[in-house]
Amino acid sequence: MSRAITTVFGTGTLPWAPGTWGSLAAIPITWGLHWLGHAPLVVAATVVLFFLGTWAIGRDPRAAADDPGEIVIDEVVGQMIALWPLSIGIWLMGLPPSVFPWPGIVGAFVLFRLFDIWKPWPIRLLDRPGAIWIMLDDVGAGVAAALVTLTAAGISHGWF
Repeated sequence: MSRAITTVFGTGTLPWAPGTWGSLAAIPITWGLHWLGHAPLVVAATVVLFFLGTWAIGRDPRAAADDPGEIVIDEVVGQMIALWPLSIGIWLMGLPPSVFPWPGIVGAFVLFRLFDIWKPWPIRLLDRPGAIWIMLDDVGAGVAAALVTLTAAGISHGWF
C-alpha cells in the first residue's frame, strides 16, 4: 500500500521525468476534488495526502538517504498547493465548479515544476533526505508557485 501511495499508483514508474508525470497527475485529481467539494475539499485532501505521503515515504528505506525519482506523492501535494489559488478564487467568487481556467492550470503547472527543479532559496533549505523533507521541499515549491500564480491572476484580472 505504501508503494502505491508513494508512486501514486505507478505514475512515478513511468519513463522520463517521473516528477513531471506526478505533477500532471495532480491536475485531474485537484479538478475532480474541486468539482466534488470546491476549495475546502481540495485543501483538506491536500493536507490528508501530505500526512499520508509522509507516512508512506517513511516506510521506504531509500528515502532516508535520497529522494528516489519514483516517489511522486510529494509532487502531487506540491502541485495541488500550486492550484489552490484557482480553486479558492473560483469558490470565493461563487462560480460553478466546472470553471477551472486552463491558463491558470498551465501557469501553476509550469511554475511548480520550475520551483521544484530550480529549488531557489528558501526552498533549497528544505531539500534534504527523509520523509518529511522530501514532502516539504515540494510544499515549498507549491507555495512559491501558488504565490506567483495568485499575483499573475491579480494582474490579469486588474486587482492590482
